[in-house]
Amino acid sequence: MNHDRRTRVMRTKRILDVCGAVLGLVIAGPVMLVVAALVAIRLGRPVIFRQERPGLHGYTFTILKFRSMLEVDEAKGITTDEQRLTRFGRLLRSTSLDELPSLWNILRGDMSFVGPRPSLCRYLDLYTDEEARRHDVLPGLTGLAQVRGRNELPWPERLRSDVEYVDSISLGLDLRILLRTVVVVLRREGITAPGHASSDVFTGTDRMTGSTA
Repeated sequence: MNHDRRTRVMRTKRILDVCGAVLGLVIAGPVMLVVAALVAIRLGRPVIFRQERPGLHGYTFTILKFRSMLEVDEAKGITTDEQRLTRFGRLLRSTSLDELPSLWNILRGDMSFVGPRPSLCRYLDLYTDEEARRHDVLPGLTGLAQVRGRNELPWPERLRSDVEYVDSISLGLDLRILLRTVVVVLRREGITAPGHASSDVFTGTDRMTGSTA
């Protein structure tokens, strides 16, 4: 895609993101209030989970989500993610209700509705140069990798999907991803990686063989 076309697509995406985020916050406002109250009762405070994530060009921002895990409590033996993730927390994640506060990130310009999912900052130094291209666009609430398997998708395939999105970015592709996301969420597909509470850990991809290190 040439530079001028990409620029036009990105500008249009930003306008649509702002309009969609404002509309989403208005419509989802009552739901967010209910979820916030339930999180406070079931999991305690703080209600909002905040974490630094890499965004456009690798610059960090604070992602906002509803909290879905208990605090670590060694006295009670609550230390692992599996122990911290309650049935209520699993429900929030499976329905993607925990993602609603991220609409504020979209409104601020930290994220887009569609793009590579913002991963962890500690993974930045593990990407190959090709994989790092996932940061050439804003991270998204959903993305190509999410509709292809979400957390069940192996890391090499997730990252290839992210780069494929960067190279193929268009409003039509965004629309197809959004429509497919609705199906994925309703079917509650790919919520966790096999044997994990959510996603498995990325340990890097070997630059020579392309295998996971």
